[in-house]
Amino acid sequence: MNVTKIALRIANQLIFRGYDVDIRLVEAGALLHDIGRSQTHEVDHAVVGAEIARGLGLSEKLVLIIERHIGAGIPEAEAKVLGLPARDYFPVSLEEKIVSYADKLIAGRCEVDIEVTVRDFADKLGVDHPSLERLRDLDAEMKALLAG
Repeated sequence: MNVTKIALRIANQLIFRGYDVDIRLVEAGALLHDIGRSQTHEVDHAVVGAEIARGLGLSEKLVLIIERHIGAGIPEAEAKVLGLPARDYFPVSLEEKIVSYADKLIAGRCEVDIEVTVRDFADKLGVDHPSLERLRDLDAEMKALLAG
């Protein structure tokens, strides 16, 4: 629910700034982004969640939000190392980016600054892991959009 609140707030701010955002897609994506955690709490929860969503006949746009919300995107080579199907997992559409970003602004049940998430990733993956730069890049992109 907290990811949904943040995602909707971001989406509404972007709509106010003139961006074309499918707010219903953002809401559904934010609500369902972690559906794969019903079966696993590993990084593959995004792939498992996408499989569940496809099995339910949900739209491909919604499936891609679920599949691409992990980290701030994972390149194909890194996906292979993680045991994920070999493809890129970068959020592409604005709706995908909004949900992925909102997800990174939550720690437990609390809204946090992106640097809290960066530190958490650094603790888990190492201070030189490329995901840290991807997190900061997503943060910079979203802040630039929100600044108008």
